[in-house]
Amino acid sequence: MAQLWLSCFLLPALVVSVAANVPPKFLANMTAVILPEDLPVGAQAFWLVAEDQDNDNLTYAMSGSNAYFFTVTPHTGEVKLASPLDYETLYTFQVTISVSDGFNHRQKEMQVIVEDRNDNAPVFQNTAFSTSIDETLPVGSVVFSVLAQDKDTGSAGVVVYTIEKVIPSTGDSEHLFSILANGSIVLNGSLSYNNKSAFYQLELKACDMGGMFNNSFVIQCSVPVLLSISVVDQPDLDPQFVREFYSASVAEDAAKGTSVLKVEAVDGDKGINDPVIYSISNSTKPGWFDIGADGVIRVNGSLDREELLEEGEEVQLQVTATETHLNIHGQEAKVSTWVTVSVTDVNDHIPEFYNCSLPACTFTPEEAQVNFTSYVDEHASTRIPIDDLTMVVYDPDKGSNGTFLLSLVGPDAEAFRVSPERAAGSATVQVLVRSSELVDYERQTVMTVQVVATDSVSQNFSVAMVTIHLRDINDHRPTFPQSLYDLTVPEHSATGYVVTSSIHATDPDTGAWGQITYSLLPGNGADLFQVDPVSGTMTVRNGKLLDRESQAVYYLTLQATDGGNLSSSTTLQIHLLDINDNAPVVSGSYNIFVQEEEDNVSVIIQAHDNDEPGTNNSRLLFSLLTGPYNHNFSLDPDTGLLRNLGPLDREAIDPTLGGRIVLTVLVSDCGEPVLTTKVNVTITVEDINDNLPIFNQSSYKFMVKEEDPGMLVGVVKAWDADQTEANNRISFSLSGSGANNFMIRGLVLGAGWAEGYLWLPPDVSLDFETQSVFNLTVNAENPDPQGGETTVYVLVNVEDVNDNPPTLDGASLRGIHVAENGSQHGQVAVVVASDVDTKAQLEIQLVNILCTKAGVDVGSLCWGWFSVAANGSVYINQSKAIDYEACDLVTLVVRACDLTTDAGFQAYSNNGSLFITIEDVNDNAPYFLPEDKTFVIIPELVLPNWEVASVRARDYDSENNGVILFSILQVDFISKDGATIPFQGFGISTSSEADVFTGSIQPVTSLDSTLQGTYQVTVQARDRPSVGPSLETNTTLNLFTVDQSYRVRLQFSTPREEVGANRQEINAALTQATRTTVYIVDIQDIDSAARARANSYLDAYFVFPNGTALTLDELSLIIRSDQDSLTQLLQLGLVVLGTQESQESDPLNQLISVIIGLGVALLLVLVIMTTAFVCVRKSYNRKIRAMKAAKEARKTAAGVMPSALPIPGTNMYNTERANPMLNLPNKDLGLEYLSSSSDLDYVSLNSLDDNSVDVDKNSQEIKEMCHRPPPLGPDPEPLTVVLSGCQADVSGQQLEELSYTNAGLDTTDL
Repeated sequence: MAQLWLSCFLLPALVVSVAANVPPKFLANMTAVILPEDLPVGAQAFWLVAEDQDNDNLTYAMSGSNAYFFTVTPHTGEVKLASPLDYETLYTFQVTISVSDGFNHRQKEMQVIVEDRNDNAPVFQNTAFSTSIDETLPVGSVVFSVLAQDKDTGSAGVVVYTIEKVIPSTGDSEHLFSILANGSIVLNGSLSYNNKSAFYQLELKACDMGGMFNNSFVIQCSVPVLLSISVVDQPDLDPQFVREFYSASVAEDAAKGTSVLKVEAVDGDKGINDPVIYSISNSTKPGWFDIGADGVIRVNGSLDREELLEEGEEVQLQVTATETHLNIHGQEAKVSTWVTVSVTDVNDHIPEFYNCSLPACTFTPEEAQVNFTSYVDEHASTRIPIDDLTMVVYDPDKGSNGTFLLSLVGPDAEAFRVSPERAAGSATVQVLVRSSELVDYERQTVMTVQVVATDSVSQNFSVAMVTIHLRDINDHRPTFPQSLYDLTVPEHSATGYVVTSSIHATDPDTGAWGQITYSLLPGNGADLFQVDPVSGTMTVRNGKLLDRESQAVYYLTLQATDGGNLSSSTTLQIHLLDINDNAPVVSGSYNIFVQEEEDNVSVIIQAHDNDEPGTNNSRLLFSLLTGPYNHNFSLDPDTGLLRNLGPLDREAIDPTLGGRIVLTVLVSDCGEPVLTTKVNVTITVEDINDNLPIFNQSSYKFMVKEEDPGMLVGVVKAWDADQTEANNRISFSLSGSGANNFMIRGLVLGAGWAEGYLWLPPDVSLDFETQSVFNLTVNAENPDPQGGETTVYVLVNVEDVNDNPPTLDGASLRGIHVAENGSQHGQVAVVVASDVDTKAQLEIQLVNILCTKAGVDVGSLCWGWFSVAANGSVYINQSKAIDYEACDLVTLVVRACDLTTDAGFQAYSNNGSLFITIEDVNDNAPYFLPEDKTFVIIPELVLPNWEVASVRARDYDSENNGVILFSILQVDFISKDGATIPFQGFGISTSSEADVFTGSIQPVTSLDSTLQGTYQVTVQARDRPSVGPSLETNTTLNLFTVDQSYRVRLQFSTPREEVGANRQEINAALTQATRTTVYIVDIQDIDSAARARANSYLDAYFVFPNGTALTLDELSLIIRSDQDSLTQLLQLGLVVLGTQESQESDPLNQLISVIIGLGVALLLVLVIMTTAFVCVRKSYNRKIRAMKAAKEARKTAAGVMPSALPIPGTNMYNTERANPMLNLPNKDLGLEYLSSSSDLDYVSLNSLDDNSVDVDKNSQEIKEMCHRPPPLGPDPEPLTVVLSGCQADVSGQQLEELSYTNAGLDTTDL
């Protein structure tokens, strides 16, 4: 009974809710994540990791506008990629990650950084490329520029352009274009629209320089594009005639405008096809023809073939075709050709007479004549033509049109005849004597004939009158008195010297026929003498030619001629007298060839004098004239014998003389005056190979750069004293170590000099580092196989070219160790580099710094710690900043640079890495990790050596410096009244996992369960360095004790075994409701004597993390506030809440409780009765409304859910506005009906009024509640009868039987 009353007082306390759960939190590194953009969809991206001090089950989630990229496994935190990443679209974004432990929800922003990969090929910005360029575009000009972009970064975004193909693919177009690194296409050769191609297509491709993609190095290339290049023709070519030669013919009587022929020219620039204008720029007959715009040549005037006889009856026309527009040089583009027009003949002329002589006749009108005069001797012979007749007949017509007939008419035509009688074109007309008898001067001095010329076709004719004058003839000849005359004259007499004046001839004719003229007939000597034609006196004509030595006697014929040209002659014999007029004559020429040093000269000078023999004029003497080489010879003055006085040396002779010695021999006679003759004797001293070549230097020294093939190394020069090319021609050869790296080419300079050019072959380049000096021997020799040779030493120094990249010394890159926290200063290492080049100037460069901690990149944390000088010295920059705990390995990526490397060679070495290991120094004291939990001790549960609390600590130092040992310095027990009592009952043990050390605090003795207060434990964490003092850190823990006053007993309707089996579910339900840690102390059965409705009990403590615990009242309020947990506990058999003392009090306490309960009950009865009398009217109204509710309840079929919700605190449904229990309007209480989970559908909360609940959770049937039987006599409670009368639902299924019993509500009185 006491339990019932106590439960009634505890029920209002169950409405209080307490929450004391610690929220979870993400780990500190859950701020950013780096993912490659080529991560496959569905692959694991990362993990969400959070920690919860309550060790609750965590649920992970992700939200935000970019959360669609990932899927999260809620219970594990595994994050997988759900949508592809793209660095180029979104290289960084944020997502909101959240974690929940069921009670608390935490979220934070996470940065997702996308790493670029080479997943994009270069893309040309435009794909339809075309351009037009002039064919005159200079070589080297930019034709077109393309641009391809690669969205990737780094080398994967660097674009390299190539020309894959050129169409047309001819030999001259293959390399016609090139493309630069910036995409500019450059013209490499000349273009020609007409001679090459008017159109090109270039297939272009752009590739990046490669990068990582799908874990491999990939080079991406674009889709090839085509660049169309149209070559624009320029007016740079002259027009061309379609034919090389044009000719035509036209009749000379053709009318004006008659078409002769058509010429055609086209523009040489086929792409322009400029119109052409024709003109006649030159003509042999200007004005005869013209040309139209259509190129047709037409007759422009009267034609006359006869005017073209000298031109071969042809007219030459120079036709010029000119383009209408100027060419690219601003000049007229034109071309000319000659057109031959033959003018054909028409018979439009008659024969005409001209006074001229062929072929000098011009047949001009001035020469045309019809009267002629001529002469002829009387009695001239037959067929003798008459004299002085210059008659020509001319018919300019051609062929038969120009053929004519000649004949004579007139009074004297019988004495003469004409020749020729038939001719064509032109002919010289002769009138011949036909009958000499009729030509008689004494009978007729003048005769007349007419010459008739008749056209053989047209019969037209012309007539010319010829007047012939007869001449008289001579009948006598002149005569000399004798037939031979003997004369003398000195040779070389002066011109005009009279030889004779006494020789005369006589002629008996008189008049002109008797006049005598003297002359010398042609013959030997006729040109040396002359005769006066009138007097007959003979004189010397040219005395210089009178030479007795040439001819001593001359025979001349003297002729005497009268006026009629009759003559006679006589012979003249002329003797020449001798004088000393001839110089000696040397016979032959003297060219003597002797070999030097071997042969001798012996020759006789052959000479004679043409003067009279046996006289002083013909006696000869020999002598040598002064000369540079006379001392080498002797000459006999009488015989002319020439000898050498010693051996001859070719090299002693002036080289310009070619080995020739010219001696001048003087030959003189003894006459008066003395006459002399000089003769040259040429002695050619033939060269023999008696001299070796000589170099112009005793040795040579040359310098040549390495890596420079085909270069001239130097020139050697040699001279051979021999004077002939056969003996002084020098050839060079090369020998010595390394001679195969060189070649020598000789060059003959002349005069025995030669040069040897020492070259490097085109395929050989020297390497200074392999061999820096070459000792060569150059041989100079003559072609003579028996000749010797001369050698000279040539020293070739190879000039070092800075062509080799430096190399890093691997030994200098061996890792070093540097202690942290300012332990070391200054230089710690020297990076050594070497270069085989002599002029190398090396500099060590720092390329990159990598900072890692335990193999994980920590960014730029260590960048300022070290520096690398140009000489390779590695210095500590920030000694105090070096921190092992932040970075334990610094990698300096270095390289060597040769500052003097020649252009075109690699200046950098390969990168090397200097690993600097940071050594730990014990500079960090241990630190305790924060704990978000409170340690609570329940003394009756704690046994010795059980862990009651723990601390965790870390030390940033490594190895022994980071090993932590825990110890307890002091333990004080602080009671609730504030008293402090020292305590020695705790110990601590140390363990570690990874780098976290845990100290487990354990009691060494049993604890007093009656003490109420806090144990204050001071724990020290001390490291254990190998060297130096240790460091320590202290912390104080509060261990809250929970005494037995907080022990709460829960009674269950089920036996102990079943409660034990459901222990986990009961613990979970109690934890869910109270948000505390539930410590179950004991589970026992209840004695049958004390058993009411409970069969077993469970004792437990409900402790909050802050060390406080729930009392029975607080527990009741909390459980009542959590309907779900309450329902679950009821289903698990919970029936009574109480304390251990209330359940185990002695009979005296029970009796006291009964008395107190009866007193309280009596007081309640008085209060209720007083209230009933005061509120009779209200009670009556309430009962009326309850009857209506019962009426409505009868209408409700069993198994059919009423339209209104059940009202807590009643055992009925009400469709009206009245609540029979609370007298309040009916309204929606906000309770959601859940048939599968909500126990409100079956049980009224008022079932706890008597602390008894009977619910079978297995069958889900609500049983009739067990209560004491009602007193005998009263009628059954009407509402219960009504509700229990409801049967099965419309579906025929048996419904759960419901029974609501509320002792506070009774409708029986109705």
